[in-house]
Amino acid sequence: MGPTTAGVLQALALIGALAVAHVPLGNHMARVYSSDRHWRVEKWIYKGIGADPDTQMRWTSYLRGVLAFSVAGVLFLYLLQRLQGVLPGSLGFDAVAPAQAFNTAASFVANTNWQSYSGEQTMGHVVQTAGLAVQNFVSAAVGMAVAVALVRGFARTRGGELGNFWSDLVRGVTRVLVPLAVVGALVLVACGVVQNFSGIHEVGQFMGGSQQWNGGAVASQEVIKELGTNGGGYFNANSAHPFENPTAFTNLFEVFLILLIPVALTRTFGVMAGSVRQGYAILAAMATIWVGFVALMMWTELAHHGPALQAAGGAMEGKELRFGIGGSSLFAVSTTLTSTGAVDSFHSSYTGLGGGIALLGMMLGEIAPGGVGSGLYGMLIMAVVAVFIAGLMVGRTPEYLGKKIGPREIKLAAVYILITPALVLVFTALSLALPTPPHSMLNPGAHGFSEVLYAFTSAANNNGSAFAGLNANTDWFNTTTGLAMLLGRFLPMVFVLALAGSLAGQRPVPVTAGTLRTEKPMFTGLLVGAILIIVGLTYFPALALGPLAEGLA
Repeated sequence: MGPTTAGVLQALALIGALAVAHVPLGNHMARVYSSDRHWRVEKWIYKGIGADPDTQMRWTSYLRGVLAFSVAGVLFLYLLQRLQGVLPGSLGFDAVAPAQAFNTAASFVANTNWQSYSGEQTMGHVVQTAGLAVQNFVSAAVGMAVAVALVRGFARTRGGELGNFWSDLVRGVTRVLVPLAVVGALVLVACGVVQNFSGIHEVGQFMGGSQQWNGGAVASQEVIKELGTNGGGYFNANSAHPFENPTAFTNLFEVFLILLIPVALTRTFGVMAGSVRQGYAILAAMATIWVGFVALMMWTELAHHGPALQAAGGAMEGKELRFGIGGSSLFAVSTTLTSTGAVDSFHSSYTGLGGGIALLGMMLGEIAPGGVGSGLYGMLIMAVVAVFIAGLMVGRTPEYLGKKIGPREIKLAAVYILITPALVLVFTALSLALPTPPHSMLNPGAHGFSEVLYAFTSAANNNGSAFAGLNANTDWFNTTTGLAMLLGRFLPMVFVLALAGSLAGQRPVPVTAGTLRTEKPMFTGLLVGAILIIVGLTYFPALALGPLAEGLA
């Protein structure tokens, strides 16, 4: 079987599995976020944190809950790293340096999981399990809660209330993430992923000396790292490490976990909004972009230019033989079109255009299907912009799901779209203009520029993957990427929740003959076109200096 056929069959198997899981999981999440009953364990949690889960919140109160919880998470994770040297199970590792501790705390709370350190050489068992793994759950649940709040904004009328943040947060963990993670972890363990609390072992001989390996609760962290679109690995090699991802089957299963909840949330949106066809329209836009990117990535990496690539059957540098180009391309596209950032191959070793495709996937805003929660609310923001454009074309007030898109709504959507590009381009420009940061670049020219651009694109979009030729473990990059991660995560949430509150306070607009049918294929095409044009106009100059220049050289 050739590599092209193998890649296509893997993609078809993945699409089939997602199609089977889409409806039941989406319906389940709709019931979870619409229920007025509380499990006993949830009542204990509410009592412990002093929250009333039945109080309905307006958008400002909901936002205060999001920010308060996230600030507490950053402080706790920072202190846990700074105290690592005196904690049990530290494996002899010292406290993490202040700048790196800030960067890691910001990264995992922001659902980015950018790592400027080698996991097996820096973090002990307590920090990995009680700190990083816990944030993998709760940061994902925060994103899901904000997405559900925006859906309620479309579905509710006149009240302006968006639900209860604490209830949404806890239910997302207890009823969605934990059950799925338990099942997924058992599958990974059965397939050979490590799960223990082993210490450091001397193993064999390597280049004249011994090699050190340490174990850990890898399977349980691996499953939520993918399921919650987090991405931070137990080991520096991430999902290319055989302890995290040993076989071609586990590789495909981990891609399935990455896409599962973002895809199913489109069904949740349709059910909660009262029109499953609207959910299918959003899913169709996501699927169109994902399929297009997978096809482009496989084509660029399988193109045979030169004798070395012909002998290898494609651009195999930086890729694992057990995954091949098909599995690596599926993983690379899925992880950069979501806010996951996990990698099973070395993105910096992709062809110039292949690396540009991964970079562009993040620049789209990671909305195809995007991160857990963040992909759905990002795509809905783009849908608001698309109906506004359509309204300008036909000369009538734009409407979406029965709500008018007026000046306030479009301003909030526009600011949301501008935040991330501003962070990416400003921090990239500063890093290249100042005298010290460019010293971290391993490569000169276009590829070196792409390393820096990729780093801030990944950080501001809460992805976490890297062109790892860049030495990001410096005070400058630890601090600036940490700020980009926090601002790129929570500033957009401010405008998402403000938009949700504005929509929830409106009366529904009756459907007329002139209403744009947003569940039709024409709107899906308009939405995809608007996304590609907006991103292209925003980032094309930067892409031309980096991956396009390298790919066309």
